Formats: sequence, structure tokens, C-alpha cells
Amino acid sequence: MNTLDKFDIAILGELQADARLTNAELAQRVGLSAAPCWRRVRALEEQGFITGYRAQIDRHKIGLGVLAFVRLDADRSTGNLTRKMEEAIRQIPEVVSCHYISGTGTFELQVVARDLDSFSQFARDVLLNLPNVKDMHTSFSLGEVKAGGALPLAHLSPVKK
Repeated sequence: MNTLDKFDIAILGELQADARLTNAELAQRVGLSAAPCWRRVRALEEQGFITGYRAQIDRHKIGLGVLAFVRLDADRSTGNLTRKMEEAIRQIPEVVSCHYISGTGTFELQVVARDLDSFSQFARDVLLNLPNVKDMHTSFSLGEVKAGGALPLAHLSPVKK
């Protein structure tokens, strides 16, 4: 990990809270002038600390009322078969998150759908037909407590003696 100073950490925190800040607003909030702030943001992007900017959309407002947690078990866990499964999962827009997991199962997916009927059809037509799928286990969200939160940054600050 590259070394981040207090200004870099402050920039990351402010942009996580509001990525629509102008450079002038961001510079003022972190205590820098505009040009050095802009250079730091560009450096954070180039070094891969900032990987993108996007709008957070309320899934309910756009008619996606179901959030399912789906564990997929692979039939065989070989490198080639796992990579094919990963690539197929990446191509599915309804899969909003996917993690390769330890313990029981191979992948844990978060899947959105309009309703239970459309999820059921999607599971039968798409998920169960992915390459190398042996089994599928699904749980449904009954309500979000916290989602899409900012990453904690306190561990990046130097320890004060």
C-alpha cells in the first residue's frame, strides 16, 4: 500500500461522503488550495485508491423490490471451471455483488429482482444454468439496515503518541 498522508485520507473521506463536490469545495474542506487538491485526487485515481464515481440509486424506486442472497456451490473447483463461472457471473446485470467465499459454497451473490416471481424465473433460467453450478441456496432480505456504506478510514491515520 502506498503511503497516504492526512490530506489524502481527508480527500478519500470527503469523496466517499459526496463525490459530487467541486474541486474548490473539496480543497476547502480538506485544507488545501485547489491545484494541489486536484493533483492529489488525480494521483489517488491513478494509484487505484479511487476506482470510480457513481450515483447510488434507490432500488425500490426503480421497481427492484427483492434483494436475494444466493450461495452457489460449484460442481468442481478447478481453476478453469471457476474462472468460467466467475466470467459468466460478471455478465449478469441482476447480480450486483459476488464474492468467492470460504466454508460451505463457492460464491455468495447479491441479486436484485422486481418480485419473487421474477426472481424465481431468473434463478431457474439463469443462475441454475451457469457453468459448473452444482447447487443453489437462497435467502431474502426482509429489510436493509445498512447498505452501500463508506469504507472506514481511521486505521490509515498515523498513531499519535
